[in-house]
Amino acid sequence: MGNAFRTVIAFFPSDACQKYILGDLEEMPIDKMLDLSSRQVRRFPLHVCSFRELVKLYLSDNNLNHLPSELEQLQNLQILALDFNNFQTLPPVVCTLKQLCILYLGNNRLGDLPVELRQLQNLKTLWIESNCLYHLPNVVCELKQLKTLHAGSNALHSLPAQLWYLKDLRSIWLSGNLLPEFPPVLLHMPFLEIIDVDRNIITYFPSLTHLSSLKLVIYDHNPCRNAPKVAKGVHRVGRWSEESPEPRKRSGMDRIKGSEDIDSILPPPGHLSLAE
Repeated sequence: MGNAFRTVIAFFPSDACQKYILGDLEEMPIDKMLDLSSRQVRRFPLHVCSFRELVKLYLSDNNLNHLPSELEQLQNLQILALDFNNFQTLPPVVCTLKQLCILYLGNNRLGDLPVELRQLQNLKTLWIESNCLYHLPNVVCELKQLKTLHAGSNALHSLPAQLWYLKDLRSIWLSGNLLPEFPPVLLHMPFLEIIDVDRNIITYFPSLTHLSSLKLVIYDHNPCRNAPKVAKGVHRVGRWSEESPEPRKRSGMDRIKGSEDIDSILPPPGHLSLAE
């Protein structure tokens, strides 16, 4: 009943209705963090732009499809969460927030990203999962400080060769796309520690033994004929993961036993932990 009532109230622009939805926002929070998630917000409250020391702003799970240009005043923002909204294009003002380190854009309706995103040269973690991306925007390859890229649950068929330029990238999450082959560019990125290509349409995996930094590869739910060969100590999640890198032959091969816990390098169940 509460959520239904809040949804109805959100359509009314009066100050009283907006105060009911947003609560008391008279002063900037002491911890410099503002969480307006799941408030049925349809219009960004302009007076938040006066909180110029704000570092973290969470707007997840609302009904936003626009952000005002006044948001540019929040030049100290390091974390911005816009996931689970109705954005079809990224509001241009986001690209002016040059101190951003973590940007959540998942579960919207984005079909591309603007070239202006290249201005966010401090960005280290980018979430663009569950959008309408048929290709990975080339501008992502210009985010030189990027360490973690979440691009799962889109409709990606390939990755651009320019992705190799991201020398700081350590983990890439690509599950639930339409990759017909293991992306060739990833074979030239020995600094990667985590590769997730679960739930694609990959039929064959090349050897990954030369990827010297690799710690985990997830390749389950692909129509593959083989498992990727990996170096000793690398964890695999998928068919034949506990066997030799090839399907067991009649001659038999010893199972490779791995008892290490991989939970420490899997992503957290909720993004509010802010792990990069």
